[in-house]
Amino acid sequence: MKQHEKLEKNIGLLTLFMVLAVSIGGLTQIVPLFFQDVVNEPVDGMRPYTALQLEGRDIYIREGCVGCHSQMIRPFRAETERYGHYSVAGESVWDHPFLWGSKRTGPDLARVGGRYSDDWHRAHLYNPRNVVPESKMPSYPWLVENTLDGRATARKMQALRTLGVPYTDDDIAGAREAVRGVSEMDALIAYLQVLGTAITSTR
Repeated sequence: MKQHEKLEKNIGLLTLFMVLAVSIGGLTQIVPLFFQDVVNEPVDGMRPYTALQLEGRDIYIREGCVGCHSQMIRPFRAETERYGHYSVAGESVWDHPFLWGSKRTGPDLARVGGRYSDDWHRAHLYNPRNVVPESKMPSYPWLVENTLDGRATARKMQALRTLGVPYTDDDIAGAREAVRGVSEMDALIAYLQVLGTAITSTR
């Protein structure tokens, strides 16, 4: 009992033991994940982002979409009934950086791919209130005017290949032409339309 009182009254000693306990607990939970195939292997049917989808993802990041939309459905009934199959680690193994997010000012987008038409997304991104009158989402009209030049697309794909994304030489060689002249709006829609489609195809 006296030893326990000594620990509680010594802030330095208490901090040391707390850090030690959290470190051991964290390591026993996290380290095994690095050796599990379910965490490190892509889900069946998953393909790397095309050049256009990759550029769309970068626009999604640039415009701060992840600040209001998560891309992670938790395994709870309330979540799966609204959004679909819960998120699994194998869907994100090629995402650098991860865009799971934590804030939901807007709905989760992990399963948005294929739910709406391209025209719906175009109208929604141009002015969200055209399709959802109560929406608080900002408008992105400049995405229609801005076009991609593709100068950095191949380099992005090469960098991702070093991180394990299975891009082929042909994918990289054709990247610039695949995106050059395409509007940022179309690129962002291409990205949104692929979200969650790998896992839904395996259910």
